[in-house]
Amino acid sequence: MDDGSDCFGRSGEFFNPVLAMGAQVSSLLVISHFFQLLLKPLGQPAPLAQILAGFVLGPSCLSHIDSIRTFFFYDSAEYYETMALYARIIIMYLIGLEIDFAYLRRNLRVATVIACGSSFICTIFAIAVTSFIYEETGAQGSTVMMTLTLAIILCNTASPFVTCLAHDLKFAYSDLGRLAISSSLVADTYAVFLLIILSTSKRDFGFSDWLVRGVLYLIIVVTAIFLNINLADWLNRRQRTQKYLKNTELFALIAVLFVAATSLETMGISSIFACFILGALFPRGGKAARTLLIKLSYSVHNFVLPFYFGYSGFRADLTHVNSFRYFAVVAIIILLSIGGKVTGTLVACFHLKIPMNEGVLLAFLMNLKGHVDLLALTVGVEDKVLSSQLFCNLMTAAVVINSLIWGPLIAYTVRRESDILGYKHIDFEKQCPESELKLLACVHSPRPVATMIGLIATCKGPDSVAISPYLMHLIELPEKNKSKNLLYHQKAEDELSDDDNYGGNDVVEINETVDIFCSETPVMINQAKVVAPYATMFADVCEFAEDVRASIIILPFHKHQRIDGKLENGKEGIRITNQKVLLHAKCTVAILIDRGLTAGSMHTTASGTLHHIAMLFFGGQDDREALGFSKRLGMHHRISLTVIRFLHKSVPTEHVGIDVDHKEEDVLMAIPSHESEADADNTVLTDFFNRFVTSGQAGYVMKHVENGEETAMALRDMADMYTMFIVGKGSRCNSSLTTGISDWEECPELGRVGDFLASPDFELCGSVLVVQQHRSASADEDQ
Repeated sequence: MDDGSDCFGRSGEFFNPVLAMGAQVSSLLVISHFFQLLLKPLGQPAPLAQILAGFVLGPSCLSHIDSIRTFFFYDSAEYYETMALYARIIIMYLIGLEIDFAYLRRNLRVATVIACGSSFICTIFAIAVTSFIYEETGAQGSTVMMTLTLAIILCNTASPFVTCLAHDLKFAYSDLGRLAISSSLVADTYAVFLLIILSTSKRDFGFSDWLVRGVLYLIIVVTAIFLNINLADWLNRRQRTQKYLKNTELFALIAVLFVAATSLETMGISSIFACFILGALFPRGGKAARTLLIKLSYSVHNFVLPFYFGYSGFRADLTHVNSFRYFAVVAIIILLSIGGKVTGTLVACFHLKIPMNEGVLLAFLMNLKGHVDLLALTVGVEDKVLSSQLFCNLMTAAVVINSLIWGPLIAYTVRRESDILGYKHIDFEKQCPESELKLLACVHSPRPVATMIGLIATCKGPDSVAISPYLMHLIELPEKNKSKNLLYHQKAEDELSDDDNYGGNDVVEINETVDIFCSETPVMINQAKVVAPYATMFADVCEFAEDVRASIIILPFHKHQRIDGKLENGKEGIRITNQKVLLHAKCTVAILIDRGLTAGSMHTTASGTLHHIAMLFFGGQDDREALGFSKRLGMHHRISLTVIRFLHKSVPTEHVGIDVDHKEEDVLMAIPSHESEADADNTVLTDFFNRFVTSGQAGYVMKHVENGEETAMALRDMADMYTMFIVGKGSRCNSSLTTGISDWEECPELGRVGDFLASPDFELCGSVLVVQQHRSASADEDQ
């Protein structure tokens, strides 16, 4: 201490907490970012670099130097613990805000089975090894408390580490990534429960004391949730013209969190789970949630997490592992953690029929440490539950080494298993209409937003079908700024200012429309924004769709409807973007020709009103894809779907038919048996007819035409009968039914039929959705 006083002078006690603490944290941040720059090209995640930075600065490495040790350890331990507490609060709150709560609710059983399987085996191992560890570390006091601590160390999975790792390695939105995050949260909950028992064991609490503390816990959490919900609702309704909350309004929301969390900590109860619940139950949609996500994400990922994970590594002191006996203790803890997690997770995955390769990766992810386990050691020492400082030092070293081992191993496994974690698109032609739908809708202005939202609402189908919709606002980067780097608040998804030049009033209108929709319906629409020149905008759209595993991208047509009903040309850059997305996207792409009618109000009409949608089927992969997408709309209770099948008059329909069992007149279809495309058409139409038509969920009509002129006449006859037409883009030379349908093809990206429906000569009232199935660029060029 004398050296420290000399270093800091007479005012050392004041100087160290205020100034030196900032310098220490700054050093940790700088070194962690330096390691991140070195390790990122090697595919290593950010938390690994942050833990490694703390490890290097800690007593195991650089703190062997007297001046560095004095600088980092002079009267600062309690301040680090306080900052770590605040970091845990904000990290768990942000995880709750970002968590896909609907997915967690739907898959709670699966996540619980995986978490409990690994935790159960680890608990058995903790009980079995307690006596050995107790003796080897020379501990004194209760062996039960040591068993409890070992159970926390072995069972816990650091959910912040898993979440950050999944996002860094770009598989957080995959089914496996979401399951891993959900399972880690359940395991965290179990560890927090054990931690509560450990933290209250220093006192002799009776049943009545436990009951009182439990009731107080519930009161505080429920009150905080109630305040959050009502305060967020009030703030969302104030000043509709604002895109984001003001700092004072944001402070009120954060104050509720910290008051509740610190109240629980003062009672001796961990606030980790409570903070997560507060975030998970925060009202989605509206500028309150939007502001919290944007501002907390930036500060947490750039400052809080590097400090938190860095502090975890900073606590590890390998100098205590100075003999084979102590090395064996650390190795045994690591091996037991690995064995328990891997064995338990694989058994659970076998029970749940999860493939072995996915189960192995889940087992690896469940091994990540450095969260509740380190907190348990701190609590044990502070509360004098654990009398052996050597035990705490060895366990801290084991936890940190475990995370340093599994970080690179998981990164390697993710790259190796890219086939199961990478973007795997399944065509709507092969999808079950009850499966979860991930959709990306794009807009350039507020004009098509209402129709896009209505289309999203109807795509959901029944309430039991899950949907993860994203609405992306595409903004052209002004010419004068194309060569400049955007600031953080001007980049995609990160607009923080109300008076910036990117999006302007359009952003306000779009946000308000989406917020109103989300407040009136159970569908939650996630918003994103891209600011880019039209030349490269397509790449941002395709990359985002790949990141969120979207099944379809819906783009707005480059023309918009005037007051007189005619379509007026918009910016050519919008058309270029559409064409490039059609060429490069790794999923289904649709172009929406919005005529501004009832499609956008599908979610607000009276319950007795039906919207009539026609699916025009000419044959081919795009039409099959459009039919598969139409099934989802046809399952909505306010949609009346009719599939209109166009056939050539010269084809003898008596040769081929659909094998269906119904009392109505048999419907025959002309499908040349020697053509594979026609066989595929026949298969999907047969399945559709047997499931949807015979049950009364959809209609089916056949139109026999001779050529494109008769097709055009048939389309004109039904122009006023439907509010929306869905058609496949189709190839350019596939059928005589569409040849000569118009004098010229103005928009090849729509296909022949779509181009005709969008032409100024065709007076159509309803909107049009042109669907293209995913195909390789070479295949597209050949058509």
